[in-house]
Amino acid sequence: MLMPILAKISQSTCPVASCFGQHHRHTRYHGRYCTWWGARSKVILSPCSVFGPTNGAPSGEIVKKRKIVEHIILLRGKPNISDAEEKDMLDYLYTSQYQMRGILAVSLGRIERPNTENFTHAVFMRFQQKEDIAKFQSSTYYSKVLDEHVKPVSYGLVSVDFESEVEDDITPLFRRGEDFNYGVEFILLLSFLETASGEAVEDALAHLQKLIIQCSSFIVQATSGCCLNLMESRYSNAAVIRFPSFDDFKLFRDSVEYKDMWASKLDPVVERSLELHFIVDPVGSQLM
Repeated sequence: MLMPILAKISQSTCPVASCFGQHHRHTRYHGRYCTWWGARSKVILSPCSVFGPTNGAPSGEIVKKRKIVEHIILLRGKPNISDAEEKDMLDYLYTSQYQMRGILAVSLGRIERPNTENFTHAVFMRFQQKEDIAKFQSSTYYSKVLDEHVKPVSYGLVSVDFESEVEDDITPLFRRGEDFNYGVEFILLLSFLETASGEAVEDALAHLQKLIIQCSSFIVQATSGCCLNLMESRYSNAAVIRFPSFDDFKLFRDSVEYKDMWASKLDPVVERSLELHFIVDPVGSQLM
């Protein structure tokens, strides 16, 4: 079972110096709110997420958590989209959080590297519950944003939803504060081979979780879970990881440990995968 595997992992959380060698550049990030862990915290496991989400807490204490639903929108911008049209599209999507209830946080941007699905832009939204996503997608306001500002400059919209948990506190829940103003959002989507054994899948996910725990000192927040709309997105598992800077993201993404994990654990059992990242900059300063 996955939980015993992850329970064993939680007992071996490594300090920052042990993750990819000495990492001195971002010591000021110690002690931040983290969705799965904290640099000074004991890992607490929950069966809610397929990746085994955890929440940081002082040693011996249990953090009060709140269930949330993460909503990812992936867009393919048309080749002739102008900078002004792109900004208009992103601004309207971003400020939708001020127009509707139920949206807890939004981040979005242009995807930085080409990908197999040809997605060019990604939107991350956090909702309180699944019903709020349904209300959002069926709302007149969102339909108008799509019809007037998204569809004319893009095509092939795909959405991915997954349930997870965060600490029941304003900073981690609403993704507010200095740590969330800038950085890099990393989205990882996976689906597994039908022929892969449950043990092999659990082992692969456990190694991914262990690697992220080891790098918690330069990760702002991470959530993960099982996709709710499998037929639409074709992916069964999703994770969103916020890094404070591109250097931190690159340290994680290009590390020998990350590459070895893919080669030895994920590649043998993964049927389809998608790795996307975008730079987070403040947008939508005015209500649209």
